[in-house]
Amino acid sequence: MTVELSAAERAYLGSQRLGRLATVDGAGQPQNNPVGFFLNDELGVIDIGGRAMGNTKKFRNLATNPLVSLVVDDLASVRPWRPRGVEIRGYAEALTDWEPPHPGYSREAIRVHPTRIISWGLDAG
Repeated sequence: MTVELSAAERAYLGSQRLGRLATVDGAGQPQNNPVGFFLNDELGVIDIGGRAMGNTKKFRNLATNPLVSLVVDDLASVRPWRPRGVEIRGYAEALTDWEPPHPGYSREAIRVHPTRIISWGLDAG
């Protein structure tokens, strides 16, 4: 069962371009990489793409374990210290016929279906 992002979470994610995607390989070892991501509000998912996504370890990891975590965070301020961010836990599918949103992206992508969303610092003004 997927869960939906709140309006504040969608707004924050829409203002960011870089996150970190954690996947797990067939031996149970975690892997964490910076990724570009796109909100797909129509489907309620997050799409992750790149230049050669189909050739990446994170893409291959999904064949043995679809569980993922995507963290997007930043510092709204350092004085006072105000971190903010969103962690999206869920399962992912490896797409092979994705319609890339930008030139230079491959037709392979990772689609994250959120099952748990944790956010912090988004309501601080």
